[in-house]
Amino acid sequence: MRREVIFEMKSTYRDRFRIEGYWFGEGKKTLAIVGTMRGDEVQQQYVCARLVNELMKMEEEGALAPGHSILVIPSCNPFSMNVSKRFWVMDGTDINRMFPGYAEGETTQRIAAAVFQCLQGFEYGLQMASFYVPGDFVPHARMLRTGYEDVESAKLFGLPFVTVRKPLPFDTTLLNYNWQIWNTKAFSIYAGHTSVIDAEGTEQTVAAIKRFLFRIRASRVRVQGPGYASEVIDEERLLNVAAGRAGIFVKMKQAGDEVYEGEVMARILHANDCTVLEEIKAPVTGTVFFSTNRPLTLEHGLVYRILPASPVMVSDTK
Repeated sequence: MRREVIFEMKSTYRDRFRIEGYWFGEGKKTLAIVGTMRGDEVQQQYVCARLVNELMKMEEEGALAPGHSILVIPSCNPFSMNVSKRFWVMDGTDINRMFPGYAEGETTQRIAAAVFQCLQGFEYGLQMASFYVPGDFVPHARMLRTGYEDVESAKLFGLPFVTVRKPLPFDTTLLNYNWQIWNTKAFSIYAGHTSVIDAEGTEQTVAAIKRFLFRIRASRVRVQGPGYASEVIDEERLLNVAAGRAGIFVKMKQAGDEVYEGEVMARILHANDCTVLEEIKAPVTGTVFFSTNRPLTLEHGLVYRILPASPVMVSDTK
């Protein structure tokens, strides 16, 4: 393993600001993995830390295939994590909305530029991402539909789902988008949670990345179990479920649960007397793809995303 300081600057308080990368193996740039961009991405940081630990062992045991180099950047925003702020502490900007960066610009633009320069030339790129609404996901790989997306490679992780979506104009400043434009096969991995550590989800994600490394022949370690035959879905299929009232949010259904049309998924209670203000019912039969983990909800706030069940085709037996 080789540790490299990718970006460094003076700090008004405490230690200097540093972004560190961990290199494994030698040879062509095969896979780069980027962790925390935001200060609440604890799960993403933990997954990368576990990966660094696993790759150290694999390298020591000679389990990494020759001719491949792997880079892991566990965190691009340690300052915000130290003070429990999601975005950049000084001005509230989002590093993941600053790519490909600008070396002479504002602080987050300079951070993005330094990180992106280091990430150039990799065949595959993987970002441990989080959603804009705090909550829990079914673990999945996600790609933007840029015309350069590689769905077949995304299936190699063996996660339950691979999602694709059409980028909006402001998505052109995301790492995933720019990686693809600069000829890297880029994926975002959603590892279940964000601000809490999910041990089971972490191990599933680490196993998925090790499975991917084996399938692209960058590792000699075969992960036990084939994983899932990933279902590829367009995110336009997902149905958003919003709260009709504000109050205490008590959910009965979690990410990954199956639901039936009309089934009660959650209740919203009055904050003063716990009377039921609303029962949130499943609009369709399907799988809970996302569920918020906030204890309180606002009126019209997003609380669930549901993947509708595909219709069953009955064969003609005549």
